[in-house]
Amino acid sequence: MSLRQAHHELTVATRGRGFFDVTTGLREFLRSENAADGLLTIFIRHTSASLLVQENADPAVRVDLERFFFDLVPDGDDRFTHDDEGPDDMPAHVRAALTQTQLSIPVRGGALQLGTWQAVYVFEHRTAAHRRALALHYLGT
Repeated sequence: MSLRQAHHELTVATRGRGFFDVTTGLREFLRSENAADGLLTIFIRHTSASLLVQENADPAVRVDLERFFFDLVPDGDDRFTHDDEGPDDMPAHVRAALTQTQLSIPVRGGALQLGTWQAVYVFEHRTAAHRRALALHYLGT
């Protein structure tokens, strides 16, 4: 049995700050590639948004996380000089630096090996809507 690779770019339209579930898009990519067993790597090609594996059952978890990160790194913080795109510009970069821009998720039997209450999210750190590009790479059988 030999390993193979597959690449894809998944575009995610965000509506501004918050969490956007991309799990279905990842599953569709794996299905289209007839993935069996391997590893899916997801990389977000931006510096003001990130990726998280997080609970998908209770939306309060995502609300609390968003509030925590906003309180930790508030918009308009006067210690930042980079504000080319507004008061949320540099805080978005800091939030992205504190989270993840790349995830690797095992795939078994064509299925993401996520836990029962887990989903993969784009965490948009900007207040305006954006189109975020995710580079997907599958390596497996």
